[in-house]
Amino acid sequence: MIKNELYHTDLKTSDFYYDLPQKLIAQTPVEPRDSSRLMTVDRRTGKTGHGIFRDIENCLQPGDVLVINDSKVIPARLYGIKEDSGIEVEVVLLRSRGLDVWETLTRPGGDADQEQK
Repeated sequence: MIKNELYHTDLKTSDFYYDLPQKLIAQTPVEPRDSSRLMTVDRRTGKTGHGIFRDIENCLQPGDVLVINDSKVIPARLYGIKEDSGIEVEVVLLRSRGLDVWETLTRPGGDADQEQK
């Protein structure tokens, strides 16, 4: 579960799992970088819109917060099968924390029948 110190939330990492077809994943950055596609969602109506990132200031209102994710992605995704249950698992290596120690994301996380908190 994601812990938010400011607001109570019951969000779980599994809430963010979705299928994304391989053909829709950018393989190289677009040039110029600010010409990348931008999808917006109106939280009041649920309506989605599409535009270009360079026009993002047209989407922002006073009091809005823009969060910038500058994390780097390394091509380190491991797949396996748990011997005891036969459940397929996926491990994404995020960053090295020392000799043979990695920070990871896993799916399914924890007990396959229950989301870890």
